Amino acid sequence: MILSMGNFFNYNGKVFDEGSFVIGPDNRALRYGDGLFETFKIINNRILFSDDHFARLWKGLKLLQFEVPKHFTPENLETEILALANKNKHTHIVRVRLNVFRGNGGVNDAENHTPNYIIQTWELQENNGALNSNGLIAGIYTEVQKNCDSISSIKHNNYLPSILASLKAKQFKWNDAIILNNFGRICETTIANIFIIKDDKIFTPSVNEGCINGIMRNHLIKELKRNDWEVEEKSITKDELLQADEIFITNSIYNMRWIKQVDDNIFHCTNISKIYAALSSTFS
Repeated sequence: MILSMGNFFNYNGKVFDEGSFVIGPDNRALRYGDGLFETFKIINNRILFSDDHFARLWKGLKLLQFEVPKHFTPENLETEILALANKNKHTHIVRVRLNVFRGNGGVNDAENHTPNYIIQTWELQENNGALNSNGLIAGIYTEVQKNCDSISSIKHNNYLPSILASLKAKQFKWNDAIILNNFGRICETTIANIFIIKDDKIFTPSVNEGCINGIMRNHLIKELKRNDWEVEEKSITKDELLQADEIFITNSIYNMRWIKQVDDNIFHCTNISKIYAALSSTFS
């Protein structure tokens, strides 16, 4: 849970009071969702998995055809992120959102392709990364599906499938909603990558299935294999998900969370608890 929003944000290297006006109605991010974002976690003034986050961001900048100037570097952004967190007095466990977007212009006449950016920080609760003791309730969202394409693995600003799935979750009092890809197979949830366990084997949708190429997802796959768990990235059908023994989700903020129920199907947490106990020290 986010405790409070910071009093300041960073826009293109300058710090503003929250609520300050920084973009206008011609901005392409506002008009078209022309941009991408990264969500980081800071613990004790250190950005976790920073190299992986910036590598994904730079891949996205290339895919979206930004023209990156020499001064726009991971090192400079990391310095600005930490400076903003300290200015906001967010110094222990912190969530960071870095939004990068194109400036003004119409569909065919962008003024330029230089990245603009906004950095925000929020303080998180002390137990933020702990495994949830009460399992989540989730549902499968079917109305809008996520395409499998060249940009589906990055965190771009066209987030409507997740937004609409989240609204459905709120309507039905789910904790999260499971999103399908355009083939009707399991993709991800509104905020996380998804894993299932069946007969002590772990499965997760491959990146080709349209899911975000999650930082915690990739870390967990590597650590599970290192600890002799059998992990396979593959396509997963709705029936396979509903017939699983256990289900858990991962992201960079919450680490691991287990799902107790999807529709009328109940899932356990036996192996999930073992995995968390064995690997939690690697999450920070």
